[in-house]
Amino acid sequence: MFDLHGYGNSLLQGTLLTIELSLVSLVVSMVLGIITAMVKLSAPKPLRFAAAAYTTIIRGIPSLVVMLLLFYGGQVFINQLAPMIGYEEYIDINPFMAGATTIGFIFGAYMAETFRGAILAVPYGQMEAGTAYGMSRFMVFYRILLPQMVRHAIPGFANNWLVLMKTTALVSIIALNDVVRMASLAAGATQKPFTFFLAVAVIYLILTSISIVIINWVNKKYSVGIIKS
Repeated sequence: MFDLHGYGNSLLQGTLLTIELSLVSLVVSMVLGIITAMVKLSAPKPLRFAAAAYTTIIRGIPSLVVMLLLFYGGQVFINQLAPMIGYEEYIDINPFMAGATTIGFIFGAYMAETFRGAILAVPYGQMEAGTAYGMSRFMVFYRILLPQMVRHAIPGFANNWLVLMKTTALVSIIALNDVVRMASLAAGATQKPFTFFLAVAVIYLILTSISIVIINWVNKKYSVGIIKS
């Protein structure tokens, strides 16, 4: 057992915030991902170019650099823009929302490629057949495209989710009290960095292990009736 020197509750609170941040970031990334994927597949050329630029640029820059640019650069931009609309007070961006939005924005680019590949993996003739039977576009999406798309997207989605959850450790640099920052504070106070960062490693390992179990369950659910070669 770890001797956490009275900081166990702080690490627990940091872990809960890390989980909350991961889930909110996941939702943001999924929304951006599906929108970007659909734009890249069927939107007019200028929008497709913008979507391609988004995924290419974000995937080509380290996540830490993007986070620093968006958090600090975004705050400067907002405070320069505010006086133009008559707001004179300084605007301090909430670290949690900044972290969730930034991570979601970063992984939206990765999710977009995952969803795009999953959509392309579904035979187009099946959707044409649904339309021929009189199904609306929504019904074709909900009854034909979505179930098969999910199955094809699970491997890439799982990988993105696991990396996203570990990327939340970066929010400690913007003063958000996640598990990594709480461990850093505890390590500084007790002069026992190995103990607390080992505890953080175990916490992340537990979270990723639980995620893998859930992902495997979802994969089995959507693979029912699928004959594997």
